[in-house]
Amino acid sequence: MEINKIIVASPMYKEIQEILNRKGVKKNFRFYSDEEVTQEDLNWADAFVSFSMKDQFDYHNLKWVHSLGAGVDRFLFGKEWPTGVLLTRTVCSFGQRIGEYCLSYLLKDLQLHDRFQTLKEQKQWKPKTPLLLSEQKVMIYGTGEIGQTTAKILSQFGVKVYGVSLSGENKEHFNEVMNLENHYEKLSEMDFLINTLPLTAQTVNLFNEEILNKLTGVGLINVGRGATVNEKALLAALHTKHVRFAVLDVFIQEPLSDENDLWSHPNVFITPHISAVTTPSEGVECFIETLIKVEGNRPLSNIVDVKRGY
Repeated sequence: MEINKIIVASPMYKEIQEILNRKGVKKNFRFYSDEEVTQEDLNWADAFVSFSMKDQFDYHNLKWVHSLGAGVDRFLFGKEWPTGVLLTRTVCSFGQRIGEYCLSYLLKDLQLHDRFQTLKEQKQWKPKTPLLLSEQKVMIYGTGEIGQTTAKILSQFGVKVYGVSLSGENKEHFNEVMNLENHYEKLSEMDFLINTLPLTAQTVNLFNEEILNKLTGVGLINVGRGATVNEKALLAALHTKHVRFAVLDVFIQEPLSDENDLWSHPNVFITPHISAVTTPSEGVECFIETLIKVEGNRPLSNIVDVKRGY
């Protein structure tokens, strides 16, 4: 596939432009913020590089679309993908970043950071023994690159890690992998749930009463997509203690609105979608590597199955 004319649309387009210039990539580029892209640009281009696609535009003239993020729901969910257009995604340090993010919150909980901070503020000396990672059971939803890397990090500390995927196919670093239909009986054994799933027709609103009410005081971490979690069901599960606390990095609406009840809940921890960021250098590195393979008709490890949504 020959690629000559490329649009890069991103909040970090200036940094990307600087790196590409420094690396001497000889292509005809147009660099924009997301809001500046026009239909004329898309009619001109062979390839489009961005974090998302706008509904009002026609993308059929493109040969290739490359997502600067790991997720592709902003390209596919609820949309009709243009026939014959290749879609790839960025693969870089996302798994390591998310694994460390999750590990930090597990340790924060097990080492009783909040309890001891409160006691410090009250000037009270009340020892309590922290729990060990090796005593914990964690269920990770999604056993792709991010889920596998997270499982690897946690299992190195002796955590018993279970996986859930659409196929239920066994993967390295998991004690056991189940599919969505047969994983329910294990839920009551878990200490923590981690969601890394993409947003698809199968995963939207997945974490509702059916799953949350089967839990017994777990810590829930969502680093997948916000719309996989029913926020009302989550608040209800926090009230009934089925969920002991929730760490949320992704939301249905981003930025999270001021009126959302999640802000004020004492057992909800919020971060602004930072568990796995694309840095300009990593984004460019993956883009160049993919471009070389696309033009050389070589196998792509980061190609997206547009029918499955990931």
